[in-house]
Amino acid sequence: MSLLGFLTNELIDIIEWTDDSRDTLSYRWPDNDKAIKNGAQLIVRESQIAQFVYVGQFGDSFGPGKYTLTTQNIPILTTLQGWKYGFASPFKADVYYVTTRLFTGNKWGTSNPIMMRDADFGIVRVRAFGTYDFRIVDVPLFLKEVAGSDHHFRLDEFADTMRSRLISLFSEALAQSKVPVLDVAMRFTELGEALLPLINPVLTTRYGIQFTSFVIENVSVPPEVEQAIDKRSSMAAVGNLNDYVKFQMAESMTQPGGSNAGFASEMAMGMAMAQQMMQQPNQATPGVAGPAPAPTAPQATPAPAGAGLLTPEQAAQELGVSEADVLHTLEAGELKGKKIGSVWRISRAALDQFLNS
Repeated sequence: MSLLGFLTNELIDIIEWTDDSRDTLSYRWPDNDKAIKNGAQLIVRESQIAQFVYVGQFGDSFGPGKYTLTTQNIPILTTLQGWKYGFASPFKADVYYVTTRLFTGNKWGTSNPIMMRDADFGIVRVRAFGTYDFRIVDVPLFLKEVAGSDHHFRLDEFADTMRSRLISLFSEALAQSKVPVLDVAMRFTELGEALLPLINPVLTTRYGIQFTSFVIENVSVPPEVEQAIDKRSSMAAVGNLNDYVKFQMAESMTQPGGSNAGFASEMAMGMAMAQQMMQQPNQATPGVAGPAPAPTAPQATPAPAGAGLLTPEQAAQELGVSEADVLHTLEAGELKGKKIGSVWRISRAALDQFLNS
């Protein structure tokens, strides 16, 4: 073999890389310790960027297309090499191919609970997991901060490298947004969209990547917080419990044979008679004796201890609601009662006061 043929075999004529995987983020093109000759062809396919690195410094980058490497095409590398009059001899440089397509369906999750401060529940421990889609937007920064000099950097390595960083960003963004725990646990889609503007600026400036979507699939809180959320949701569904009980009682009055139907009729008749009496003139008609003064009502004899006390079940029957509604009203303090041991007792006076409130 001639010297010219030997030198030709030791020079690189064409630089190209075909990604036959679906999980490669960056790939250092193997030069086998060969030099790149002047006029070599560089081929960059769609969703790729070729980045030249010379002695640890980032040189020129090329998007999709076919290029002839000359002084005019690599001005940054020419400056780094210090070629004053262009290069006519081969040169050495590392070439990294970086994939810029969208990587979808990547999973994230908190390995340990994160602490967040909530206005309703104080300090709360939260676990969360979901998925995200991302792409590389700053190739030199990504190579420097994430991939490093790895000759073949894949998604699984990316997940291992970024897991703790992503959770840290999620925790910071959640604290900055001041979203209540109730919303965190119930409004996943809106929360993910709201956190994107807080997460992306940090991801771009620190790591050269950008999220196109950040989905929260589930958020779990301690059991005691779950119980508080369930109780609050139940109260919101019922609304004002006092009005709800009165509405149930009114409904039962309109039903034939209802337990309070007779009471409703007597109340209506009493109110009608009272209105008629108020409308009568105060003067006595001549020749007609006026109405006899009403006899003074005798003083009620105090009831013995324990008399007139109702159980929640009896109170529920009179009100026409469920026993559970009465218990909720007692626990909320809207209906006054006395707890004897583990059993509630309601006085007749307290029940009447509740109805008139």
